[in-house]
Amino acid sequence: MSEHQAKAGLRLLKEVSMQKINFAGGEPFLYKPFLGHMIEFCKMQLKLDSVSIVTNGSLITQKWLEIDILAVSCDSFDEATNVEIGRGYRQYGIKFKLNTVVNRLNFEEDMVATVEQLNPFRWKAFQVLMVAGENDSETTLRDVRKFQISDEELGLFCKRHGHLRCFVPEPNSLMATSYLILDEYMRFLGRKDGKNQASRGILEVGVKQAMREVFWDKESFEARALRDALAALE
Repeated sequence: MSEHQAKAGLRLLKEVSMQKINFAGGEPFLYKPFLGHMIEFCKMQLKLDSVSIVTNGSLITQKWLEIDILAVSCDSFDEATNVEIGRGYRQYGIKFKLNTVVNRLNFEEDMVATVEQLNPFRWKAFQVLMVAGENDSETTLRDVRKFQISDEELGLFCKRHGHLRCFVPEPNSLMATSYLILDEYMRFLGRKDGKNQASRGILEVGVKQAMREVFWDKESFEARALRDALAALE
């Protein structure tokens, strides 16, 4: 999307009651000018309640710390593990959230002590997710197959960390259906019966029609939103 198209799409989302937006990647800070213009537009023009970014933190500078929530992706506290996986503020009033993708290389780690020291307001543990055509073979940019874990193995990680007040597990079953995700073409992404879906772009057919073209679990979406809102008040 061009900057003009992206802003037009964001405005359409606002018109149907979007309240929060989260920019993720890849690494969003690789596109600083574009990202900066989108953040400014969402905060100053659309006046959204919350604008957040998911980042590995390596490219952040002080002038960027004018957002509501900063989610830092950290999959391991062992540097060798981070390298193999591929991972290469409070003073500003930003809520600090920690994201971890639980996978074959880190699901046995005990992260309790370090997370307690970091003291995020929320720590989301995502089960590593295979996306057909994007990370499922030797021909895609990433091949996630060697990192996959079973639900039982994710359960072991959750059992080890579940007593932490900030801990929020996100298994594949929840990730695939309870988020409203737009890709770089402003298409909604979904998953049903084990198959990935993509709507037509919202600039082509509008937000409501695009949402009808993919499956998403409205009840799970609302339950997760309520859970996150309550956590933010604590």
